[in-house]
Amino acid sequence: MERHPLSPRLDHCPEGLPRAAYLDEDWFAQEMATVFSRGWVMAGRLADFAPGTMRRFTVGPAQVVVCRMADGAVSAFHNSCRHRGSELCRAEVEPLGKLVTCPYHAWAYAAKDGRLVSTAHALPTADFDKAAHGLHPVAAQVWAGFLFLSAAANPPPLRGDVPLSVLDNWPMAGLVTGHRHEAELACNWKTFWENYSECLHCPGIHPELCDMVPIYARGIMGPTEAADWTPDTPARPNLKPGAQSWTLTGAPCAPAFPGLSDAERQAGYTFVTLWPTAYVVAHVDYVRSVRLVPLSATRTRLIAEWHFAPETLARPGFDPAGVAAFAKIVLAQDAEASEMNQRGMASPAFIRARLMPEEYEIHRFHQWLMNQMEDRP
Repeated sequence: MERHPLSPRLDHCPEGLPRAAYLDEDWFAQEMATVFSRGWVMAGRLADFAPGTMRRFTVGPAQVVVCRMADGAVSAFHNSCRHRGSELCRAEVEPLGKLVTCPYHAWAYAAKDGRLVSTAHALPTADFDKAAHGLHPVAAQVWAGFLFLSAAANPPPLRGDVPLSVLDNWPMAGLVTGHRHEAELACNWKTFWENYSECLHCPGIHPELCDMVPIYARGIMGPTEAADWTPDTPARPNLKPGAQSWTLTGAPCAPAFPGLSDAERQAGYTFVTLWPTAYVVAHVDYVRSVRLVPLSATRTRLIAEWHFAPETLARPGFDPAGVAAFAKIVLAQDAEASEMNQRGMASPAFIRARLMPEEYEIHRFHQWLMNQMEDRP
């Protein structure tokens, strides 16, 4: 049967990235200097950055200091003094007033805009241009209550795989983090993204998920991937009969968010993918975010958080860990599968993958990655 022209399925079986992309530290360093420096990296929820504090963060190869002023405003700079390069923020979190003061020689900078305010005991000569020695800025942007950072001089617009407006009906900015899960994975960051981007593995790896989302049991992520799909194929709910959310029982943990449309409730979940750093999954009763922090060519930190309406967290006896339990089963299975794949790719027999038509999203990810790694300013 021929693939419908509107189907996302590939019409060929392309090759994947070379083996070095998953194992070579030089390749990894190039990704950090390009992909993770030029794009947007999710730093977490804005609410995690308390007013009156500064916090260290890593953007690609750069150490960054994120400043949250007492009035709630946010700025970010490279964590390096313009005098002799000392780090400015030594601990993970430090108190912040109106100035960022270097702990080495006490040069002081305005936390709001990074301009140099004082050289402390040093007495510059006339050739020193104070205005030219402010902190190097890092772009900061807030979307849906999440803080994003970019070390690019002119960062691109923040984009997802779908328009970010798809989450407009969720009260994103007001949600509160109720549960957090962190793990270090023995795999390249791309290995996890590739696993996330296809469901051919779902029947063999995710029995609980395939029960919750029956179409996953067919090895596809959505109805348009079916070989016999046409635009006339009737739409069906994603979740199994009786289920409304990703919980152990399928029952929602709270009333559905009031602003959702009937279609959003019927879908049961809405994914937004923000390469290279995170994805967000909006359910009818809570929202989940997953961040990837590359540590080396073969190590990745995964940070998953569950975000709820304040009134949901305030309900007597409410257990956010119980709500998170279902997705944590899936994440653990994905982690094990990604590590298994990583170990296999270390074999000298592995040269590169050969993708299947259902792996169109991996192919798109590879094309995006190689474009981002091009040597351009």
